[in-house]
Amino acid sequence: MQDEHAQLDRFDRAILRVLAGDGRISITDLAREIGLSKSPTQARLRRLEAAGVITGYRALVDPIRLGHDHVSFVEVRLHDTREKALAEFNAAVLKVPEIEQAHMIAGNFDYLLKIRTQSMADYRRILAEHVSTLPHVANTSTYVAMEAVKESTLPTVI
Repeated sequence: MQDEHAQLDRFDRAILRVLAGDGRISITDLAREIGLSKSPTQARLRRLEAAGVITGYRALVDPIRLGHDHVSFVEVRLHDTREKALAEFNAAVLKVPEIEQAHMIAGNFDYLLKIRTQSMADYRRILAEHVSTLPHVANTSTYVAMEAVKESTLPTVI
């Protein structure tokens, strides 16, 4: 079912909303919150996990409190966009921990990267030593974020 769109009813959506806000909530409290008893809530939760709708649980860490408050968005243009080149670029991106997000784009460039570092000096090093040396990179353009106005981890569909 992972390759299909999951059919979710109002209870499934309620479970997802509550867990997105508090992934450590107990089954008892989750059941109370969504208006079902414990057993059906637990069964639904297991079904959502098995279907791949819930892919895991993790702590949300504030990178700014860890000193990583420099965010840059980087447009990347490749000199080769055949499937093999894209796969090589994608695989290499996964190995750079400072790249928080990488999106293939339909537009005037090929990828948009979100890179988080401690400082501009760190960013310049990552750009020179890692991003610019990724396979098939022709050129890059950087945009430095001054402030995060909205960052949501809750999908709008639930």
